[in-house]
Amino acid sequence: MIESVRTRFKVYSILFLAVVIGGTAGIMSTEGFSLLDACYFIIVTMATVGYGDVHPVTAAGKVLTIFIIITGVVTFVGAIANAMEFMLARRDMQVRMNKLNMLIGVFFSEVGLRLMSLFSTADPRLAAIRGKLVVTGQWTDQEFRKVSAEIRSYDCTIRMDAMDLAQLQAFSREKRDFLVRLLENPILLEHETFTELLQAVFHLAEELAYRGDVSDLPASDRSHLAFDVKRVYTLLISEWLDYMRHLKINFPYLFSLALRTNPFDRQAEVVVRDEKAVTLDP
Repeated sequence: MIESVRTRFKVYSILFLAVVIGGTAGIMSTEGFSLLDACYFIIVTMATVGYGDVHPVTAAGKVLTIFIIITGVVTFVGAIANAMEFMLARRDMQVRMNKLNMLIGVFFSEVGLRLMSLFSTADPRLAAIRGKLVVTGQWTDQEFRKVSAEIRSYDCTIRMDAMDLAQLQAFSREKRDFLVRLLENPILLEHETFTELLQAVFHLAEELAYRGDVSDLPASDRSHLAFDVKRVYTLLISEWLDYMRHLKINFPYLFSLALRTNPFDRQAEVVVRDEKAVTLDP
């Protein structure tokens, strides 16, 4: 919705500027007004305020003014109306995104952080990215974007022999109802990347649910599961970074806890031992 409003606002703004610029040039040519007087005249005409000091006196100027009234008033009103609609749509979108980020936070608390911990143990190249994922309170927007771009291009490999599949299966079974309830939430449709992540996690949970004993799977089946795990793993890290950025900007106290539960930070611990790090609140 907000994209369609944004598009309409751009169209009306362009038309508004075109009428102002074209009308100003036309009035300067027909009436001999200065640039300021001509621009003032056009704005007054489009705003339907009326004239008291500057007005057309030539026939050509009057014809041009009629055209400006017909086209300009509609354009002016349309631009103002769409500007208001765009601002309201942005505010509404912000409210919905805040609700969505609450759901994302619950997801990471209940499922996401645990999955990242399990998957990272089976990532033989973890050392190459671990340092990049140690988020700190000094990270800037640019730093978050830079690391996110690097993670999206990270080609990880998953060693299934290093993963406790039975533990992953039990955890997925335990969280199945939770995942189903998240998928049923219509707000998630507004966040494509998180919806993709959630679908990938649910698919992996279904794959594991259909298997009984996972302790003696053939190599071909483990290879198949490795692709599903890899998909979830990379999507998880990318979405987690976006969520951490959101917390840093909007909720410093939640960001503080997120730093202390970072699954990639070996020094992270929930208990605060440094008085200077008690809070990140401004």
